[in-house]
Amino acid sequence: MKQIKFLIVLAVAMFLSSCEDTFLSPEIITGVSSDTYFTTEAEIEAGVVNMYDGIQGVNALKLTSSNLNHGVQVEFYVTEMRSDNTETKSQEGEAAQFEFFNIESTNGIVDDYYRSYYNVIYRANLILESLDAAGSSAAQYEGEAKFVRAYAYFNLVRLYGDIPLVDKLINPSDKETAYTRVATSQVYSLIESDLLTAIANLDDTYKDRASKAAAEGILAKVYLTLGRYGEAQGLLESIMNPSRGFGLQTDFKDIFYSEGNNEVIYSIGYIAGSNNDSQNFSAEMLNAVGRTSGVNYVTPDAKAVIDALGGNRTLLSYREDSGQAGKYQVVKYLPDGDTTLGIPVTSADPTSAGNDWIVLRYADVLLMHVEAIMAGGASTTSSNAITSFQEVRDRAGLTTAVTEITKQDLMDERRVELAFENHRFFDLVRMGEASNVLGAFSSNFSGTDLLLPIPQREINLSNGLLSQNPGY
Repeated sequence: MKQIKFLIVLAVAMFLSSCEDTFLSPEIITGVSSDTYFTTEAEIEAGVVNMYDGIQGVNALKLTSSNLNHGVQVEFYVTEMRSDNTETKSQEGEAAQFEFFNIESTNGIVDDYYRSYYNVIYRANLILESLDAAGSSAAQYEGEAKFVRAYAYFNLVRLYGDIPLVDKLINPSDKETAYTRVATSQVYSLIESDLLTAIANLDDTYKDRASKAAAEGILAKVYLTLGRYGEAQGLLESIMNPSRGFGLQTDFKDIFYSEGNNEVIYSIGYIAGSNNDSQNFSAEMLNAVGRTSGVNYVTPDAKAVIDALGGNRTLLSYREDSGQAGKYQVVKYLPDGDTTLGIPVTSADPTSAGNDWIVLRYADVLLMHVEAIMAGGASTTSSNAITSFQEVRDRAGLTTAVTEITKQDLMDERRVELAFENHRFFDLVRMGEASNVLGAFSSNFSGTDLLLPIPQREINLSNGLLSQNPGY
């Protein structure tokens, strides 16, 4: 089911421990080091796989050390829970800070995400500085490492704003590089350059490793973020070329429960039952699935929009919690099955789930295509945009012909189609509607809430080099 067998032994030996000063240049505490290990192509390949292991993160319910990195498994806190899509169950603790837009700079989840993705960047930089040992696969590994680095930086720059830019291995004494925030424009320049290299070097062999299509899709989203709509459109139409083999699944359920299907462009792979390579967000994000407590429920606002516009996606987006009437769970990554919905059991232990996390899929590409053609305008009647938009709606059983697409139509369609896939917050910001929508949704929201705080731990370690975002 998975194309990657994650190598946890390598992860622990090489990357998991960090020095006290900075996780951007981890201290090697075993006899194996980057200077002596990466001497053959096979060893480079193991290091490449380990980059994805960093994004995958550690299952917090199985490996409980407080200083482990949880990667994408905590992403729903800093994205969906900061939107109008999901809310906490108890309205208590650090998770509730996201829901109520009163996040503190000491929030452990904010620090975890920041720490996790800079560690991923370190792993990518290590590969890029070891390519002499990669032999005939050097271009492939360079493309993968630059894709991973760009992906990590794209998430970080959108969440934290101006951030340190580390494009090479640094030693623990290089505090200036580790703690100097640079303008977002510099970060985006590196992201663009890295993704262009990935596009040039990769093909579409993988779905749970970097590919040409994944790099094109992420770069298209970067260009949309920067208002470079024509360039985004060209990349998206490249992915949409029938010869590439991507398309929508006929059954919406199959996107999530028939892994490796032709709608998936890039996903993070997990292995059920493995303490090292399983995930716990199915139990946490889906709220108490397979355990006695969870943290995440669908908001009444999101439920109302999905009910109105979801078509046949509605039943496969949320369900009522059998243990708490009137509260609704996400079901897109359900690990323990649901016979009523026709969802199979994917994990005998839901807290050790194997459901892959989809980062980019074809429906997202089609809706980005509409956005690129709309080019920041209020609406479009372009036949090409309508074709892409209608394809997504037709799959949902909403076959009434569309003749014009407004910005609100597009925002609603993205919200319903991609609900609970960590896109909503980024979509609102990219389309310039975050302050309007979130301000109306929550009386606690203010403009400074568009960025997370820089973790206080990092500011303390920087000895005055690292500044805080406004409002924190």
